[in-house]
Amino acid sequence: MADVVYLHLGAPKTGTTYIQDRLALNRPTLARHDVRYPVGSNGDMFRPALDLVERPWAGLQRDVEGEWDALVRRTQRAKGSVIISHEILAGANREQVERAVTSLAPADIHIVVTARDIARQVPAEWQERLKHRHVSSYRRFVRRIERRPRSEPAKSFWQVQDLTRVLERWSSQLTPDHVHVVTVPHPGAPHDELWRRFCRAVDVDPAWAPLDSVRRNPSIGAAETVLLRRLNARLRTEGLQQADYATLVRQLIVHETLAARGTAEKVTLPPTSYDWADEIADRWHDWLVGSGVDVVGDLDDLRPVRPAPDAPWKNPDRPRQREVTDVTMEALVAVVMEAARRTPPDEQLTARVGKVARRLRER
Repeated sequence: MADVVYLHLGAPKTGTTYIQDRLALNRPTLARHDVRYPVGSNGDMFRPALDLVERPWAGLQRDVEGEWDALVRRTQRAKGSVIISHEILAGANREQVERAVTSLAPADIHIVVTARDIARQVPAEWQERLKHRHVSSYRRFVRRIERRPRSEPAKSFWQVQDLTRVLERWSSQLTPDHVHVVTVPHPGAPHDELWRRFCRAVDVDPAWAPLDSVRRNPSIGAAETVLLRRLNARLRTEGLQQADYATLVRQLIVHETLAARGTAEKVTLPPTSYDWADEIADRWHDWLVGSGVDVVGDLDDLRPVRPAPDAPWKNPDRPRQREVTDVTMEALVAVVMEAARRTPPDEQLTARVGKVARRLRER
């Protein structure tokens, strides 16, 4: 069994995609320093994490049975330290946490949580849900997060985004020095600051992972979110398969086209919500200081940065119609070009038959 296991739990939208990709890219050099990232054949730890938390996810729950145990076996065969990372682990309940910790014993277990201020997390989580076929308006989403914490989508939001609740569930069997909170720096920090903070938490020299990641999970703007909500609503009645949605909508339209525009208006917290966000930050701050857990970074990074008093706020539910038209055209062009690139199925069959015929003639 590995001597030390670091369980990186997320939270979602805290730079986890970047961290995981950088770990994967540098697996060989990390291994030379007895640091293992045992992703297995799937390239990441989504399937084991999904198996542990037992969440319904596009019908995959049965397909991932046994994946957590397989990850544990890879960990048992490792030497040195092991890093396990996926953001949906943050949503594990107490029974699932106990299963995870027990299965990894007798390794010395640490948990690592990357945390970002709630003012940035709310719009980021809303957009992420839109990329998974949701249709809720921003106004409704924010209102439920603030005022109805036991309703959906607020309940699932707070299950992974309430820093103190996540830490209470995961740290109950650990001493404070085995619990590490890595704060996500505010915009303007050096590009690799989050990575360096994460490395300190998992006792890794940043020089052991020289390859930088180019993967991002970027946000989209107001006009883009309106297009996505309308498209999701229409597709609900068309029976589009989840795999096709992931390829055509989430990857092609959102990530490769809309997120790459570079001109999107950033979605931010409504000005009236900043007092509430400050209360959340105060609660997190007091808990972290009182608990004695290891904080890597600056606690002030968990405090929202208020906009200037005279700064206008643009409602993401009501962008200018011309902007919506522009992004719609870009999405349509992307889909048309993708359709043109793909060989029609009947032509694929003709090509395969022709290839077989040529081989028969050559005999």
